[in-house]
Amino acid sequence: MQSGPLEPGDLDLVAALQIAPRAGVRLLADVLGVSPATVSKRLARLRERHALRIVGQGPWSLGSDATPYHVWIATRPGWSDAVAEAITELDEAQFVAVTAGRADVYCILHPFHRSDGAALLGTRLPAIDGIVRTRAELGLRRYFSGSGWRLRRLDAEQEAQLAEHRQGPLPKAAEVLGPDEVRVAGVLRHDGRSSTAEIARQLGMSASTAYRVTQSLLSRGLVQPRVEIEPAVLGYPLEVVLSTSTAPGSMEDVARALSDLPSARYVTTVAGTSSVIHQALFRHEDDLADFLSQDLGRQRGVTTFEISVVLRVLTRYWSKPAEPGAGRAGVSPAARRPGRRPRRP
Repeated sequence: MQSGPLEPGDLDLVAALQIAPRAGVRLLADVLGVSPATVSKRLARLRERHALRIVGQGPWSLGSDATPYHVWIATRPGWSDAVAEAITELDEAQFVAVTAGRADVYCILHPFHRSDGAALLGTRLPAIDGIVRTRAELGLRRYFSGSGWRLRRLDAEQEAQLAEHRQGPLPKAAEVLGPDEVRVAGVLRHDGRSSTAEIARQLGMSASTAYRVTQSLLSRGLVQPRVEIEPAVLGYPLEVVLSTSTAPGSMEDVARALSDLPSARYVTTVAGTSSVIHQALFRHEDDLADFLSQDLGRQRGVTTFEISVVLRVLTRYWSKPAEPGAGRAGVSPAARRPGRRPRRP
């Protein structure tokens, strides 16, 4: 994949897709003031050269009765890459990165069942060669996710046109999905722009059923299509994971305040030695310095914090970044291996 910031027209298209990931080519063309052919060409280039994907994000309760664990790993010297690669082979690995700072490897592991957590953290993960020490924190409540992070490039009128096609918010309460909903959600997780005709053909269901189920999932917020593309090509080469501890009673206020910051890509409260985890994006180290001294400095409930700088991401949302010339991105390793437990939608 190519690195470095995208061209202005490509950045505008990404910004539009962040607001309305399933918007049609004609609508995107009208909003951006270009031809449909130009939109199609740019979209294809972003997919092939820069591994842009539209994935369907769901609430934690979708397909699991557990919440994720945020795990910080110390490795033997020189083993961080090998350990991170091994972790990507775990079906539960939602996010895996080599980091500098608090740990050598940071990952998010989401068990399929609450009862699986003990074996995952106590046996399977420590069995990976090269791991010296792990520290796991249980995710409690997600306040901000990648679907909410935006490039600020479009004017108010353009954003208003696209906002009409935005999907519903994530539900606050867990919902039980029917068999057809689970199947359609699985297709949308890998390609959030899949049309109902494509879904019907792939799943062998009628077009009317595919349309009804798809619209229900999207309108209820049970699947939220979102853009996945490496932040560096959007002009944000510096990615960090901030782990904060807070004073009693301040955890929720700190999480909400961090979620409102433009740097926020992911914010969750956790149970462990930390209180709030904040994944953030920056254009330059100076921006990180301002964030620490000003934005974070204003959060009076924060007592201590630790930072891990992301050096290399191996897995985002259960999928490895695509390699150049690999075609469409977003197919997880387990999805390509027969006999493995399927990923949650």
